Amino acid sequence: MVTILSLIIILLIGIILLQFYNKKVRSRSLAYLHKKLQSILTTETSERLLIVTDDQELKSILIAINHLLDSNHKIKATYDRTEDSMRKMLSNISHDLKTPLTVILGYIEILKIDTSLNDKEKEQLLNKLQMKANEVLELIHKFFDLAKLESGDKDIQLTKINVSEICRKNILSYFEHLTMNHFAVDINIPEKDLYALGNEEVLDRILSNLLSNAITYGVDGKMVGVSVKEHGAFISIDIIDKGKGIDEIHIDRVFERMYTLEDSRNRIYQGSGLGLTITKRLVEALGGEIHLKSRPYEKTVFTVMLRKISY
Repeated sequence: MVTILSLIIILLIGIILLQFYNKKVRSRSLAYLHKKLQSILTTETSERLLIVTDDQELKSILIAINHLLDSNHKIKATYDRTEDSMRKMLSNISHDLKTPLTVILGYIEILKIDTSLNDKEKEQLLNKLQMKANEVLELIHKFFDLAKLESGDKDIQLTKINVSEICRKNILSYFEHLTMNHFAVDINIPEKDLYALGNEEVLDRILSNLLSNAITYGVDGKMVGVSVKEHGAFISIDIIDKGKGIDEIHIDRVFERMYTLEDSRNRIYQGSGLGLTITKRLVEALGGEIHLKSRPYEKTVFTVMLRKISY
């Protein structure tokens, strides 16, 4: 009896000591976690918490904290990129508005102080003033358009649209300009009408942006093409040229807001760095996708994918 009682007491003491040891280990681990977590948050590193333990509850906490740290790191990286983008945007807005405004002020100064100007010369200066003022106004509209698209304030109604007809209309609107400037025009649009979910006005603007882009940057290749095809549940629209193209290292960035590489096609609107960004946002507003493939001086293709609708 005494032996059994002694064994029970020893067992209880062992359990108490084990619980005490586990509690001490857990307290030490929690203290380390707190200290390490504070250090990670203070120094803003991308470290993760690593502790070898058999404590399942502690493991669950570690996994959850590491998920939060990963999420926080991604959010911070996105925030840093956005801040950098905004700084570039403000710098570009300042530069792009300053240039035409300086010219405008110069013309006004001439009109004020040069009394020798005749009526014809004054009219020419006023026409130049109007042209530069319109340039500033157009640029401001582009900035506001992008702001509306990115904030979701621009209401775009989606309906069934005739992609074939819209593409024919847009390439034909440039046909005379292209032929007068000795461009070869390659039109590959099927005779049957293809329909997609979209908005005609928005698709007109997308195509206008991309065709203007192809003409401006494809001038060396003297070729612009439009191709419309069915791809399963989608309709693809290819805008093609054979100009200077875009190097592979820049392809992933040309749609970024305010990406202003001097040789990039994203400087459509007087160097504002908004052209392809606005185009991409418009495509996304239609529930579509836009992709780019480019081999400089061989073939550059912007592909717009829209969701197909049955006839």
